[in-house]
Amino acid sequence: MQIREATVNDIEVLTSLMEQLGYPTTIESMRIRMNNIELSSDYHTLLALYEGKVVGMIGLVKGYYYEMDGSYVRIVALVVDSYFRGKGIGKKLLKEAESWARRIGATGIGLNSGNRPERFNAHKLYKNMGYIEKSIGFAKSLI
Repeated sequence: MQIREATVNDIEVLTSLMEQLGYPTTIESMRIRMNNIELSSDYHTLLALYEGKVVGMIGLVKGYYYEMDGSYVRIVALVVDSYFRGKGIGKKLLKEAESWARRIGATGIGLNSGNRPERFNAHKLYKNMGYIEKSIGFAKSLI
């Protein structure tokens, strides 16, 4: 298994992975999103390759605390292709995310995950990796 940074050549596989995460999109929409993401040095997108095939991704963004000094990293997207789950790919992506966070001087890392049944296995992974349930999330559409 290998981990590498995503490039513009990965748009099709990123589109497919977003759909598996439950967010239908188009290749053109994903291209626009990734172009915007790549403009900011605070974003970092990693891909997992298994036997030469891209089978997972993690999207990260650096943020700054209001309540204390320092920075943190938020995992804003994490998905492993459904045919490749249970092989340690998600765990490897999380470890790489934590390594990047440490390299850029972040003092914490976090994520939000939906309470839908299809996310429960992911929740087990997070807990096994030392992540704790800490808050309740709220969202509101502005359109």
